[in-house]
Amino acid sequence: MFEAIDQRLSDPSARGLAEALSRAVGDGAIEPGAKLPPVRRVAAELRLSPSTVNAAWQLLRRAGTIRTDGRRGTVVATPGAGGPGRYRAALRRTSGFGLDLSTGVPDPLLLPPIPALHGLSPTPTSYLDEPVVPSLHALLLERWPYPAERLAVFDGAMDAIDQVASALLRLGDLAIVENPCFPPLLDLLEVLGVPVAGVGTDAHGMIPSQLEAALARRPAVVFLQPRALNPTGASWSPSRAASLAAVLSTFPEVYVVEDDSAGDLAAGPSCSLGAHLPRQTIHVRSFSKSHGPDLRLAAVSGPATVLDPILERRLLGQGWTSRLLQRLLLSLLTDPASIAAVSSARDEYARRRRLIRDGLRSAGIDLPDGEGINIWLPVADEQAALLSLASAGIGAAAGTAFTVGPGSPHLRVTVGLVTADHAEVAAHLARAAQTMAPTILR
Repeated sequence: MFEAIDQRLSDPSARGLAEALSRAVGDGAIEPGAKLPPVRRVAAELRLSPSTVNAAWQLLRRAGTIRTDGRRGTVVATPGAGGPGRYRAALRRTSGFGLDLSTGVPDPLLLPPIPALHGLSPTPTSYLDEPVVPSLHALLLERWPYPAERLAVFDGAMDAIDQVASALLRLGDLAIVENPCFPPLLDLLEVLGVPVAGVGTDAHGMIPSQLEAALARRPAVVFLQPRALNPTGASWSPSRAASLAAVLSTFPEVYVVEDDSAGDLAAGPSCSLGAHLPRQTIHVRSFSKSHGPDLRLAAVSGPATVLDPILERRLLGQGWTSRLLQRLLLSLLTDPASIAAVSSARDEYARRRRLIRDGLRSAGIDLPDGEGINIWLPVADEQAALLSLASAGIGAAAGTAFTVGPGSPHLRVTVGLVTADHAEVAAHLARAAQTMAPTILR
């Protein structure tokens, strides 16, 4: 392997090493699935620094040339293997269901109507205009949960988290996530070569005592969802936010990235650790579930030392998020009809969730109240539960994709899409939760 790379290594930089390994794979000199040696051994054999090899491996992960494969370590990816497994498992659209509750998406009929584009103010004529429309910037700051030093707009929450994570994390850094959490975040961290530690949650989000224990491992970043945690629906109380901040305050070198994906659909208070730890907190507010997934907009706040380099690097690429879409969001956030539609959707999602929860409770399955469009349903056997629901024409998402390490079996069910027959759907869910896989006698 070293000879194959060395023969193709003309530039002793991270990019040169990445290109050399890519050529070796493309030429067939290194086979797909081959395990890569430890970074320090590669550095010694090729007479490079470990930091150069680390940087090259990060470039190769982002390109999909190599990947992390559990205990096997870093391996050459197999062509045509597809995207990250968790993402496929959690968000894959399954056909044939009369009621698909696997998606985690909002009900399109509850989204506010899109105003006519000709009614928006004129778009700018210069590339040098402010990246964030000033009137939207002012409105967001007014509604933000704490005084933000910097505020920017990105192309959706995962775009923001991707760019922030890429700036804050290096290959081999440790990240802390909620357990369970949103699968695409786990996929993103895997691509970055960042191992994760899962911290348990309860009805109010991440558990402070477990976070304190995990911080002893010296992570670089903690990822959190303040409201309507996907998949459980847990939201922080002000006291929970204060407890988490107290734990993190003793680790000032650790950054916190908050993903408030529920946004205006959450009824609970808008909490942020930025109110306690502004120098450590990056807060991401999404408008996809409340105002439409196709808007692809999220607002982000954080300390200037974190956001300024990201925004400067962004100028070399897309530069800014469409100001036309920003004006559309501004219209949606200020138009009385749109405000009323979002408020009505919030109440309707809460009603649908309550009806399903009450039906499950009557069957002996007691779930925390929570909020948002999903529930985290404990089951006896995931695959047996999915098959039971499929026989009734109902789809759900296997909980395995949402968990870090071994855990108890669950399904994520997007009950926000249940528009009728709530008692019947709850009965099917309860029956599925109690279904066990048949025992095979030998």
